[in-house]
Amino acid sequence: MLEASGEREHVARVRRVRAALRRRWGTDDRGRTAWGRGRIAAAVAAAVAAVTALHSLVPNALLGLGSLLETFLPWTGLAVPVLLAVALLRRSALALVALLLPTAVWLGLFHGALAGTAPEPAPGAARLTVVQHNVGDVNPGPRAAARTLAGAGPDLVALQEVVPATRSAYETELAPDLPHHAVVGTVGLWSRYPLTDVRQLDIRPPGIGPDWNRGLRATVRTPHGGITVHVVHLPSVRVRAGGFDTERRDESAKLLGAALRAEESPRVLVLGDLNAPLDDRGLDPVLDRLDPLDEAAADGFAFSWPASFPVARIDHVLARGATVTRLRTLPATGSDHLPVVARVAVPS
Repeated sequence: MLEASGEREHVARVRRVRAALRRRWGTDDRGRTAWGRGRIAAAVAAAVAAVTALHSLVPNALLGLGSLLETFLPWTGLAVPVLLAVALLRRSALALVALLLPTAVWLGLFHGALAGTAPEPAPGAARLTVVQHNVGDVNPGPRAAARTLAGAGPDLVALQEVVPATRSAYETELAPDLPHHAVVGTVGLWSRYPLTDVRQLDIRPPGIGPDWNRGLRATVRTPHGGITVHVVHLPSVRVRAGGFDTERRDESAKLLGAALRAEESPRVLVLGDLNAPLDDRGLDPVLDRLDPLDEAAADGFAFSWPASFPVARIDHVLARGATVTRLRTLPATGSDHLPVVARVAVPS
C-alpha cells in the first residue's frame, strides 16, 4: 500500500514538472514554439562559430580586421555564455541547440590551453628554463624586475626595451647566475652558458632609420651542444583612422622569417615580443620556419599583455629542433608586459 502511494506521488511529481516545462517552453502568446523562438540568437551563434573557425578568411584589406580578430580570437568564447543567457530568457530550444556550434569550434581550437597537457620531451633530452620579457623602457624598478626573472632559475633570459638608463641594473642583478650576456640596440640575452657568434639581426622594416636595432643572434654553448638564439622585438601595431595597422610588424616578421630560412643551425630558439599572438597571420613567415606548435604547453593561455589585465600573449618562446614543454607567466615587474617562462627540451 505504501509502495503504491509512493509511486503515485512520483508520477504526480513528474506530471507537475512536465506541466511546468510545457508552460515555460511551450507555445507563447504569439503562437511560437520553443523551436520557433530565438532565431536571431541562433543566427548569431552560427555566425560566431563561422567567424571563429574561418578567421583566416577574414580579409586584412578591410581595416585590418583579420589580424584584429586573430589578436583576440580566444575571447570569442565569451559569446557562448551571453547567448546561453539569451536562449534561456527567450525559452528557445533552437538557440540552445545552435550554441553547440560555437562551443564545439572554440573547444576544438583551444582545448589544449584548457587541458594544459604538456608534450613529452624526447628521451635523454636536456632541459632548459627560458625567460622572455619586454621589461619596458620606463620600468620604475629594473632591479626588482631582474630579481623576479632570476627567481625562475633560468638558463636563458631574453629582454626587450633595454635602455641605457636601466641596462646596468639588469647586468648587475642577473650576473650571479647568468654571467654571459650580450646587448644589441634595445634587445639583450643573458645566459648561464658562454655566448659566441653574437651579431645584430637586421629585422628593420623599410623606412626605419639605422638606429633602430631590435634583433640579436647568438650561439649558446651549452654542455649539450650549441643552440642558436634569436632575440627579437617586432614593431608595435597601431589603431589608426584606416583601421588596425600591422604593416611594419608584418614586414619585420617577413625579414625574421627570411633569417630563419637561411639559418643552418639544427637547433634554434626565437625569443621575443612579437606584438602578435600565434593565431595572427602576420606571424606566418616566422612560424613556417619553426616546428609545429603545441598550445597545450601553455599553463592556461599565458596571456602576457597588458600586464594590468592580460588579454593576449604577444611574448613568445618558439623553437626548431627543440620542444617547448611548459609555458607560463610570472608576476608583474613594473612593465606593461608580464614575463613568460618556458621549459624547453633540447635533444642531446
